[in-house]
Amino acid sequence: MTIHFLLLGASGYVGSEFAKQILSRQHFLTSVSRNDINVYDVESLSQTFRNFKPDVVINCAGYTGKPNVDACELDKANCLAGNAYLPAVISEACGIHCLPWIHVSSGCIYTGRRPDGKGFKETDPPNFSFRQNNCSFYSGTKALGEEIVADDPRCYLLRLRIPFSRIHSPRNYLSKLITYKCLLEAENSLSYLPEFVSAAIDCVEMRIPFGIYNLTNPGSVHTTEVVQMIKDAKITEKEFRFFASESEFMTIAAKTPRSNCVLDSSKAIDAGLRLSPVTSILRECLENWTTLS
Repeated sequence: MTIHFLLLGASGYVGSEFAKQILSRQHFLTSVSRNDINVYDVESLSQTFRNFKPDVVINCAGYTGKPNVDACELDKANCLAGNAYLPAVISEACGIHCLPWIHVSSGCIYTGRRPDGKGFKETDPPNFSFRQNNCSFYSGTKALGEEIVADDPRCYLLRLRIPFSRIHSPRNYLSKLITYKCLLEAENSLSYLPEFVSAAIDCVEMRIPFGIYNLTNPGSVHTTEVVQMIKDAKITEKEFRFFASESEFMTIAAKTPRSNCVLDSSKAIDAGLRLSPVTSILRECLENWTTLS
């Protein structure tokens, strides 16, 4: 069955992967940007839905800050609008037309692991948000955006976490490790971008229950582990350097706290979504590394 997807944010790192995969599956795609309509206006967005008559809406239009989340501290109005207000507008407009939709959220609303040492589940409240007053402005707005749409009965709220792929890009986690002058040792869950997007589209095709899903590859990795994989793949002869501690990192290289966390993706796996173990897919990416898009 051909599905008509309306995609917000198609030009971004995540959105462009959605566009590619939607078309490769022979579905129909309409891309809408802030240049086309006022996406912050419910009636404007609702009229767009009336005009194009999509079956499903996908929101990839969040505000991340460039080159990193530190930039969000200097542009709080746009960060709040893109990550909290926009999802609210989309939710209301989709509700008017009874449209299912995908909201690309983030695992950056957590830090560390659960008290029992396991990864955070979808039912765990964020512990890196405005409510704890311990987060970056970016993470705070992403958590707020989740609060706003969490009860939407037609929403797939899908958490992405540090995306990577085999193709070099400024947004690719592996590219960042290769190019950054100094790295921070930390443990994290990661999302292989092609599988994240494939799983998101599968949510619609397979009609799995709506709700929150951690779309991270099972397992977690430390920065030093990934660096060793890069060395083993002989992608670069660079001598990797690390900050002595997180406090040194915050003093020298960062303006705002970073989220480093582990998420549990078992709900997504149990629903039938395909996500490879993180270490195996990392090695596969590095074995097939390319600088060509």
